[in-house]
Amino acid sequence: MLKHFLLNILLTFVWVALTGQLNYVNFFFGGIMGFFILWLLARNSPKKEKEYFYRVPKILSFICYFFIDMLKANWEVAKDVITPNYHTTPGIIKYHMEAKTDFEITMLTNIIALTPGTMVIDIADDKSYVYIHTMYLKDKERFINRLRERTEKKLLAILR
Repeated sequence: MLKHFLLNILLTFVWVALTGQLNYVNFFFGGIMGFFILWLLARNSPKKEKEYFYRVPKILSFICYFFIDMLKANWEVAKDVITPNYHTTPGIIKYHMEAKTDFEITMLTNIIALTPGTMVIDIADDKSYVYIHTMYLKDKERFINRLRERTEKKLLAILR
């Protein structure tokens, strides 16, 4: 996977050098072109060699999802700060994680903490659950299911 990533970066820089235009659009287009060239060359390779081509779309999808989720959370917090009455319903939940390694737990807790209105309070000693404080806890089960289905599963699909 690292080999394909480095080749993709190399092809991106080759594209930028050939076009002679150093800008973001050209880097983006060169990256996409490099990805598709490598994908075409690796079509008949074993599945292990194609892991990069499955993981990159998942990463981009997760980044888009997280960006949209962060915008929604920022809007909700900003709206609550600007209006005269507070509409917060704070709560603390105990969330049982599927993440097992230290890296997976760290990434999950950072994603949770980066979202406005949520904060990780504590991680259990056996690393099986975390306590999360949220400013807007209207339905505990819905919050847990949304975190599990939309955030943790997508993140673990990238990391594993």
